[in-house]
This record gives sequence, structure tokens and C-alpha cells, in this order.
Amino acid sequence: MSRSKTLQYYLTARLLLAPLMLWTIVTLVFFLLKATPGDPADAFLGNRASEAVKAEMREQLGLNRPIYVQYFSYLFNLLQGDFGKSITSSGKYVVDVIRENFPATLELAIGSMLVAFIVGVTVGTISASRPGTVSEASGRLFGIISYSLPIFWVGMLLQLIFAVQLRIFPLGGRFPANLTPPARITGLYSIDSLLHFDLGSFFVSLHHLALPCLTLGVLLSGIFERIVRVNLKQSMKAEYVEAARARGIPEQKILISHSLKNAMIPVITVLGLTTASLLGGAVLTEVTFSWPGLASQLYEAISNRDYPTVQGIMVFFAAIVVIASILIDLINAWIDPRIKY
Repeated sequence: MSRSKTLQYYLTARLLLAPLMLWTIVTLVFFLLKATPGDPADAFLGNRASEAVKAEMREQLGLNRPIYVQYFSYLFNLLQGDFGKSITSSGKYVVDVIRENFPATLELAIGSMLVAFIVGVTVGTISASRPGTVSEASGRLFGIISYSLPIFWVGMLLQLIFAVQLRIFPLGGRFPANLTPPARITGLYSIDSLLHFDLGSFFVSLHHLALPCLTLGVLLSGIFERIVRVNLKQSMKAEYVEAARARGIPEQKILISHSLKNAMIPVITVLGLTTASLLGGAVLTEVTFSWPGLASQLYEAISNRDYPTVQGIMVFFAAIVVIASILIDLINAWIDPRIKY
């Protein structure tokens, strides 16, 4: 079978499995939320509301129906693209909540991934290129510490140092309250500012974006540091590297043009796996820095037992992870002809 046919077969198989994976996640989220203690009516109306008012709200939300009826009703609505209405957002549709808040999370995710990739690859390259030295030990230590530290603690620590003490970055938020953000085109303030040729808003948005991205990006960079360091050390021992040295090619050129190029192939695979960690870390980062994104909406929905919003956001996040995983696998197979499916 030709390579193109093999990739087509693999893509078809993954696309057929994607709905099954999403259905499994939807089912787990639905029943886990139902198993959690507490009542959305109590969380929304408070303890002072009468039982009659609470019963009426439960009936409106369908919470008084059997759980299997609620489950199949939710699946039916989900297949039609109806994620339901938010309980705590004045009856706003969950789709609208996602549409309004996801650009902020996407902007944070892109910035954090860039920081994680640059820092991780740089530290990993320096560490692997100098085996048995302090640089390698420092890189190894950096990878362990950066991946193990809790995001919320590091975020608060950086806020205390750079926002409160040094006053270099703002304490939180996405844009100053006394300024008008750029008119929405993509929802990403940095991109919208450039599209409107507003450099002032562009630098203001980057100023607010810097500290959250550094927090999340540096803590995720340990993943890339380890992968690059391990694979680059293996590549430096390969036969083609020894042949390049025998031809008199400079060591730096061998490192960048030969070893690092091959060591970067597993990093592409890790990008897909990091997507899930990125979305999970975004929840704590957004809450810590008062970032008005979708992850902070998820946190609020969980706190208020807003089942439709939690389910809708979790399904949306799951779809992103599944799609990212498929794309990364295809890109990895296209780049590396040795990979067979």
C-alpha cells in the first residue's frame, strides 16, 4: 500500500473514532456532574428561596425528570448543536458564552505555547549540547521544577513580585478598565489591534498578556525541555552525526542542521498532548490573573453548579483536544516518512 493510501486510511480511522471519543467524554461528564452533591436550584436561588420556587426552577431545567431521560434529551440537543442555556448567565445560550469568551482563552493559549516552545527548546538544546556539565544538570533541574510547580502558586508569586512590588505588569485583567478595547473582529485583542492599525492598543494588550503567558508557558516548557534534551542526546550519537564530523562540518552546524532537526520530530507529537495540559492550566491561570476567558467561565460554572455551561465547555474543550491530536499525528506522519500507520 502506498504512503498516501496509508495516510488516508489512518485519517479515515481517526475521524470515525473521534465521535466515539467525544461521546465517551460527554457521557462521563454528564453522569459525573449528576453524581456531584448539591442542587443547581439551591446554588442559583440561595437558601432563602421557597421550595415552591426551587421546584419550579427544577421543572424548567428538566432536573425532575429521570436521569436517563435527561441524558438522551441532552444527547439529542447536542447533535443539533444546542448546548442548552446557562443557568447563571441570565438565560444566555451556552454557545454564545463559548463564542464570547473563547478568544481570550485562545489568545492566552497561543502566547503560552510560544513561550513554552521557545524556552523549552532553548534550554533543552543547551542542556543536551553540553553533556556532563553544569548546563546539563541545570537544564534537567529546570525541567523537573517547571513541570512540578503549581500554576496558581507561581502565578500569585509573580503577581506579587512584578505587579505589586515592581509594578512592571498589571495585576490582572485583559485590558485596562478605563480604556476601550479594539472593535471585535477575531476577538483576540492583539490581532484586532493590528487589523485596526492601532499600535497603542496592541502594546497595551501585550502588556496585559505577558505575565499570564509567562506563568503558564514557563511551567509547560519543562515538557519540551525533557523531550528535546533526551532526543537531541540520542541524535548526537547517531552515525550520520559521526559522518558529518568526519567530513569536518562545524559542531554548531551539526547541532542545528542535523541533530536538532531530527530531535524536533517528537516535539511535534508532544504539541498535541500539551493541548490538554494547556487547557487545564488555563483554568488556574485565568482565575489567578482575572483573565476573562472560557476557562474562568468554566470555573464559575462549576462553583455555581451550572450544569449546561460546564457540559458545553467540557465538550468544546474535548473537541479541541481530539482535533488537535488528529492534526498533530497527520503532520508528524507527513514530516517523518519512517512513521507507518
